[in-house]
Amino acid sequence: MNDKKNASGKCPVMHGGATESSMTNMEWWPKALNLDILHQHDSKTNPMTANFNYREAVKNLDIAALNKDLHALMTDSQDWWPADWGHYGGLMIRMTWHAAGTYRIADGRGGAATGNQRFTPINSWPDNANLDKARRLLWPIKKKYGNQLSWADLIAYAGTIAYASMGLKTFGFAFGREDIWHPEKDTYWGAEKEWLAPSGSENSRYSGERDLENPLASVMMGLIYVNPEGVDGKPDPLKTAHDIRVTFERMAMNDEETVALTAGGHTVGKCHGNGDASILGREPEAADISEQGTGWNNKTKRGIGRDTVTSGIEGAWTTNPTQWDNGYFSMLLKHEWELQKSPAGAWQWQPVDIKEEDKPVDVEDPTVRTMPIMTDADMAMKMDPAYREITERFANDAEYFSDVFARAWFKLTHRDMGPKVRYLGSEVPQEDLIWQDPVPAGMTDYDVESVKEKIAASGLSVSDMVATAWDSARTYRDSDKRGGANGARIRLAPQKDWQGNEPARLNKVLTTLEGIAASSGVSIADVIVLAGNVGIEKAAKAAGVEVTVPFAPGRGDATDELTDVDSFEVLEPLHDAYRNWLKGDYKVSAEELMLDRTQLMGLTAHEMTVLIGGMRMLGTNHSGTKHGVFTENEGVLSNDYFVNLTDMSYKWQPVGDNLYEIRDRKSDKVKWTATRVDLIFGSNSILRAYSEVYAQDDNKEKFVHDFISAWSKVMNADRFDLA
Repeated sequence: MNDKKNASGKCPVMHGGATESSMTNMEWWPKALNLDILHQHDSKTNPMTANFNYREAVKNLDIAALNKDLHALMTDSQDWWPADWGHYGGLMIRMTWHAAGTYRIADGRGGAATGNQRFTPINSWPDNANLDKARRLLWPIKKKYGNQLSWADLIAYAGTIAYASMGLKTFGFAFGREDIWHPEKDTYWGAEKEWLAPSGSENSRYSGERDLENPLASVMMGLIYVNPEGVDGKPDPLKTAHDIRVTFERMAMNDEETVALTAGGHTVGKCHGNGDASILGREPEAADISEQGTGWNNKTKRGIGRDTVTSGIEGAWTTNPTQWDNGYFSMLLKHEWELQKSPAGAWQWQPVDIKEEDKPVDVEDPTVRTMPIMTDADMAMKMDPAYREITERFANDAEYFSDVFARAWFKLTHRDMGPKVRYLGSEVPQEDLIWQDPVPAGMTDYDVESVKEKIAASGLSVSDMVATAWDSARTYRDSDKRGGANGARIRLAPQKDWQGNEPARLNKVLTTLEGIAASSGVSIADVIVLAGNVGIEKAAKAAGVEVTVPFAPGRGDATDELTDVDSFEVLEPLHDAYRNWLKGDYKVSAEELMLDRTQLMGLTAHEMTVLIGGMRMLGTNHSGTKHGVFTENEGVLSNDYFVNLTDMSYKWQPVGDNLYEIRDRKSDKVKWTATRVDLIFGSNSILRAYSEVYAQDDNKEKFVHDFISAWSKVMNADRFDLA
């Protein structure tokens, strides 16, 4: 065999399938609809057994022992990556912060809840330089506690313990974050083609004066927050203040929380820029295989301890960088500051005049004092009028600052975990917080059938019942576990006035359902979902299929006092393919918007397919339009949508950007109208394959049962009490 191989000069392995030289389908056909976003985190990527449940396993975790081990780790400096001042607190806090800080409110994506910092692109972002070292320092602890401790929980907990070890009274901590097992490659982090591209570059995330593209929160590709040297690397604290305010608002933080997090994050630790950044090795994903998943390594000089280069800025913010105190404010407010360049060439602010005893000591030699620094973001806390007022308040009340910071840190590290019912462990705070979207518990012990009878006799149409239940539930986002039908916030501001919810129609339906809820003594949240089920059962019966849609009672009703109106504004739907509606014209195609919403609801491609077809047959289109209603029997849960979509006796002609006519090939008469999200189920090869399944003569009942299964998944998506 060796002789034959050498003679031919060819390798016996077929190349291309798993290398960068291979053209992907999307490269061959760039305009094709990419369904990969719906196929993320397939069970085949998970190495655990099918019956493994992390949220059950973590209940057996010895939290006290873990707490003790993490405290010990903080001061157990290791030669291969020595701790600054003998304490890893600053490094661990930065790791946690940069995991949680990717969260953004617009779509709920990012955050620390999945352990995604282990994977591309986040593990190799320039702003995350050397955080690979923090995770390797944690590996012995992860190894010890095994399946009872996820990386996601450990990454979030390490920073919290770091603060506690340096003197902060923390607010609490909750376990329960479940790891993913491959990159979230379809999360949109920006359109730039290079790291740290300035705002005027190609595919910039900015337009107008300084308008940041939604849903993004960070100012540059590869940064977590703002550029510490200033806007596009040009120091100007007031311009940086604008960027900070936008970025932190998109992380769900107000001005006070923003100042607290900035000051609290810079009360401990330091920046690293005491060396030549150009001699650093590549990031983890581009590093040589011998680096074993680490990156930014310096092989020509020492590159550790006082010679570490990370951000390029060099120095600590406070006199005592391993101690929780109010020193940040003293340093910032009591000195005048001037611009200087670090040894690595980065812009930073240094005090004009400072006493020797107020300088921090060197990270390796306590007999040597070093110059403290501030970033442009720190100077914004001093120079922006609103931030300055808060900064002075904190400076004058250390206890108040510590409390605000502890709460803001808890919010930062838990915002993407969803409601409090998902919190696990002995350190969960008792206090209910408005940003947790609290919902009172509902009744579970009542006569469901009698309520269904009242709904059936109410005179509401199938379309009204189903559309209202759908609108109530469709706000759910699996990204941060917000929204959903529990709480019935569809009847409260701001949801009751959203255009996508058809306020006039909604008010009529809710008036009827609220009367039924009051007379039955049950929550309106349960009644709304039950009404949708009643409508589906009626429509299925009309199609010749007797079914009972599964129902789990127990939803509660939220109140105005338990609802943060501003935070719910970001959940407003601007489109809904399931009800064939677009609020406006968008650069992104209707079918791509459909995929984004589908993925946020946690649905698969075939669940999306069957729901679209069923919703059309039930007549739930927004404003009663007939686009995509491919049937003569609207209100009947038949498979007509798929039968007629795949029928080649029709032809399809565009009559607008998002409107098509379906004409009879023989008579040329218009039979139906449709939108792009209808025709994509016939044109896309994958979606057509699903459509053909439901169009088959022998799958009429399968269609009904699959629709009900997907429907129930949406209705119960936020029922974490059922897990």
